Amino acid sequence: MSVPQHARLTLRRLSLRLLPAALLLVITPSLQAQNRPDAAERERRLQAELAPPTPIAAKNTIWIEEMTWMEVRDALAAGKTTAIISTGGIEQNGPFTALNKHHIVLRAMCDAIARELGDALCAPIVDLVPEGGIENPTGHMRYPGTISMRQETYEAILEDMAGSLRTHGFTDVVFIGDSGGNQGGMEAVVNRMNERWDDARAHFIPEFYNYDDVLTYMEAQLGVVQPSAAEVHDNFYINSIMMTVDPSVVRLDQRLAAGNAMINGVPLTPLYKTLQVGHKLIEFRTAVTVDAIRKAIAAN
Repeated sequence: MSVPQHARLTLRRLSLRLLPAALLLVITPSLQAQNRPDAAERERRLQAELAPPTPIAAKNTIWIEEMTWMEVRDALAAGKTTAIISTGGIEQNGPFTALNKHHIVLRAMCDAIARELGDALCAPIVDLVPEGGIENPTGHMRYPGTISMRQETYEAILEDMAGSLRTHGFTDVVFIGDSGGNQGGMEAVVNRMNERWDDARAHFIPEFYNYDDVLTYMEAQLGVVQPSAAEVHDNFYINSIMMTVDPSVVRLDQRLAAGNAMINGVPLTPLYKTLQVGHKLIEFRTAVTVDAIRKAIAAN
């Protein structure tokens, strides 16, 4: 069957129009391959990007997530090669205190510890930790708002965080936990990493979790006595530390309005006295923890 002449002309015109596009599809990948830098050139460009000095003054913070990458780079170069990973929890803390109680405590404590050490930065606080069974709730998971992690998830997060810090040049990674259920996982992770690492060390510092000593210090040295039996999962010594960061997390205004401005028999007012106790307890825990960290690093 013959193709009409007008149809042949139409096909010829169409092919001539499509030819440049077809040639472009063939030629472009070849040109791209020729222009693509090799691995050595890509590394040279990356190093050139990493080299320039920071264009502005550094922020006064020890929290890695608040810093720019240039500020972290410069802090490492200046000798801040210790990183502190702190673990807290999102759990019920009685009717008066926010679920992120341990996070607030760690905002105060890690800041004080890192500044006292002088060569340390604080990694982002690990708030998600094992808090009880999830499908069949146990422990704190029986209370609304609590968020739990499986033990293997928790430990994997800790390992990945520590590995990231090691990759960037931190030579000592310190683990502290503000809750009892966090301790075993941190210790297990530290032991595993120290079996593998040969250019950095991990350190588990159980001395940080010292609330029995904190209570003894508060009563013996500061004259603030708390009844031995706690009415709720909360304590004055923890509240006083938290209130140095933000009194609202312990619902102070709401407690005052309800005529219930005390915790487990200890009044939270006057505010200035509670803050004085909180700052003293921060100093006490900081001194204990810094001493333990320095001994752990010196031993390795």
